[in-house]
Amino acid sequence: MLHDLVIVGAGPVGATLALALRESDLDLVALDARPAGSIGRSDRSLALSHGARLIFERLGVWSEVAATPGAVTPITAIDISQRAGFGRARLYARDQGVDALGYVVSYRALQHALDAGLARAGMSVEHGVGIKHVSVTAEGDRARIVGERDGAAVEWSARLAAVADGGGDVVDYIARRKHDYRQVALVAKIWSTEAHGGLAFERFTDDGPMALLPEQDHYGLVWTTTVENAKVLVALPEPSFLAALAQRFGPSAGLWTRVADRRTFPLTLEFATRVAGERTVLLGNAAQALHPVAGQGFNLGVRDAYELAQELLAVSVVTNRDHFGARAFLAAYSRRRSADRWSGIAFTHGLLGLFATDASLLRWPRGLALTILDALPPLKRSFTRAMLYGLH
Repeated sequence: MLHDLVIVGAGPVGATLALALRESDLDLVALDARPAGSIGRSDRSLALSHGARLIFERLGVWSEVAATPGAVTPITAIDISQRAGFGRARLYARDQGVDALGYVVSYRALQHALDAGLARAGMSVEHGVGIKHVSVTAEGDRARIVGERDGAAVEWSARLAAVADGGGDVVDYIARRKHDYRQVALVAKIWSTEAHGGLAFERFTDDGPMALLPEQDHYGLVWTTTVENAKVLVALPEPSFLAALAQRFGPSAGLWTRVADRRTFPLTLEFATRVAGERTVLLGNAAQALHPVAGQGFNLGVRDAYELAQELLAVSVVTNRDHFGARAFLAAYSRRRSADRWSGIAFTHGLLGLFATDASLLRWPRGLALTILDALPPLKRSFTRAMLYGLH
């Protein structure tokens, strides 16, 4: 059977694309490796921008997420500083006329709401499918999606395949670039003597950025460091770890009282050299997986999906539907997404190059940059708006 659109992955990015097309006349199916009714991973937190929240509101799922106890913590301000140097900037939601700059959101709550939205809309989702390969027919007029379900080979044909799952390695005709930062992120839940009040912290150190994200009654810690140091930190007794954190981060967030759920994961920058090929488009982590500094990666993926849906909606009633999977359509979509995508990649990688180094000669200009950012309202508004809505 020939579908108009096959979406590989029904996680948050793939589900965003599907739900944004719920009122279209497109024949689409989403394929997901998860068993039906399961979330597919242990809970983790997502840093959601204000712009992403607006997208989920348009999709009709945000109210369910917000109503889930403990699932959403607003970020009302962000404090940005550097260790062993002067300069500090603080961004406030009220200066942008919004209630929050972003939100710390439970992955499970968001995925549950998206799954429920797909079910309410009667959208076709096939579960338990492991995708092996996405290719294009010799004629270039169809995408061929090959997978496995219950040990048996399965195959789909589509005018367009949107790959929104994993690292995009199922598409071997689009080249990928990878930069290993040779660091890991140590993440944990951390409790302080002071209530967070919705204030998040981004602190740049010689090892790399550290972040504290307000979440329920505690902070979510992201500590960038070397592999060797992370092993030591994870193994430390709780009092010793809290002392090491206090020494590294400083007293800005109060005195630490407890830590839980310490774990690490490697940090890399990986991106496809282009987001579209013949009858295929890459979204989310399949297009680019960024360092978590500044929280750009997930939100960029959500914008990818929503903007692609708007492009598809503009042509879905056209008799010749082959147009929206053709080279000209995908080239136009790629051009329109190029500024946001490459700005997000450059911004994230550039922050690491500017701040994640111990070169003493850079401390003064870094401090000056933070001071100027904090002192000039127009510059601060532009910088904050980019975090809210993307780097267009």
